[in-house]
Amino acid sequence: MQRNRRHDRVRELLKRAVGEVIREMFSIQEVGIVSVTDVGISNDLRSAVVFLSFTAEDRRKAFGKIQENVKAIRMAMSQKVVLKYTPEIRFQIDDSVERGNHILDILDQLEREGLKPESSEDNE
Repeated sequence: MQRNRRHDRVRELLKRAVGEVIREMFSIQEVGIVSVTDVGISNDLRSAVVFLSFTAEDRRKAFGKIQENVKAIRMAMSQKVVLKYTPEIRFQIDDSVERGNHILDILDQLEREGLKPESSEDNE
């Protein structure tokens, strides 16, 4: 239980620190508005995957700019979060919002066509 709480605290610290560093390093014109949606961290706290969400039209270009500066971001993050080992970070685009919106669009289209999805109550 202790270990899980520590992991959760470290994940939240990294999430905040990386978000602050990105806001400080990049202008909105460069990368749009970037949100750190989640951080996955290894058991030994030496590596982390940072999930990013973008508002920029060309999110691949914005993601590329952040990828190019991963070492500088890690260095700045290490100044904000003091750990025994600064985790190696890897960025990944979080497209869960877009996938969720796509599913909602499909459900809306089905409803407009008169084909409502079956609920569990209908099967009982």
